[in-house]
Amino acid sequence: MTEATTRRTPGTPCWVSLMVHGLAATEEFYGALFGWEFEPGPQQLGPYVRGLLDGKEIAGIGQLPPDRHLPIAWLTYLATDNADLTAETIRSCGGTVGVGPLDAASAGRMAIAADPAGAVFGIWQAAAHTGTAVAGAHGTPVWNELITRETSSVDTFYKALFGYDVEAVVSADLDFLTLRLRGRPVASLHGVGRALTRDRGAHWMTYFEVADTDAAARLVTELGGQVLQQPREGANGRHATVADPEGAVFTIVRSAGR
Repeated sequence: MTEATTRRTPGTPCWVSLMVHGLAATEEFYGALFGWEFEPGPQQLGPYVRGLLDGKEIAGIGQLPPDRHLPIAWLTYLATDNADLTAETIRSCGGTVGVGPLDAASAGRMAIAADPAGAVFGIWQAAAHTGTAVAGAHGTPVWNELITRETSSVDTFYKALFGYDVEAVVSADLDFLTLRLRGRPVASLHGVGRALTRDRGAHWMTYFEVADTDAAARLVTELGGQVLQQPREGANGRHATVADPEGAVFTIVRSAGR
C-alpha cells in the first residue's frame, strides 16, 4: 500500500464515486468485498459516505432520492485546478455540464459532465479533500478506462480539455489509446465499435485492485452481485468484469507483477 500524491496533475483520475438507492446495503457489499469502512462525507446532494482503508479515503458512495431513477454507475473524477474554467472548456469543446460547478463544503469544487459521445465523468478541484489517498492495495482504484464506440470521436475532446499526450496501439483490429501526462500513463480510451451496448452507451470504467481475481469474483456472486465476464488474463493482469447488486459495473484486477 502506498499513499497517493496529495495534488494531482490536471486531467489525472483522482476520485471515483457511486450513487445508489440502497446506501446501507451498498456499504455492506463493498465493505465485505474490499474491506472498506465508512465515514460521512459532504451532504449537499444528499446522504453520502466515503469508503476508507486504514483510515485513508478511497471512494465515495451517495444515496439517490427515491424518485430519481438514474443509471447506477461508478463515476470517474478528473483533477482540475479550476473547475469553472474546465466546465467552460467542456462546453466549448462539444461536451455538456449537467451538475455544477458547485462547492462540496470545504472538500473542494466539482462538476459532473459528459463528453461528446455521452460518457459521464466528474471534475474535481481539490481543497481539503484531494481524492483517493491510497494506491496499490486490495480495494483501491488502479485504472480508469473510457469505453466508447470509436476513440476518434472523443480523443480530440480530451486532448483539448487537459492536454494529454496520446499513445495509440498500432493494430488493425484494436482501437485503443493511452492518455499520458508528463510522460506517465493515467487513463485509456477503448473503442469497441458495435460491442458497445445500447443500454449503457459510452462510459468510464473503474478498475479496482484485488489480491486474487478469482476469489474476488466468487465473493461478488456470494454477496449478491454478478460476474459479467469471467476472470481472464490480460496485458495488465488477471481481471474480471463484475456488477454490484444494484448493477454498477466495474472491473477487478490483480495487476501484473503483484
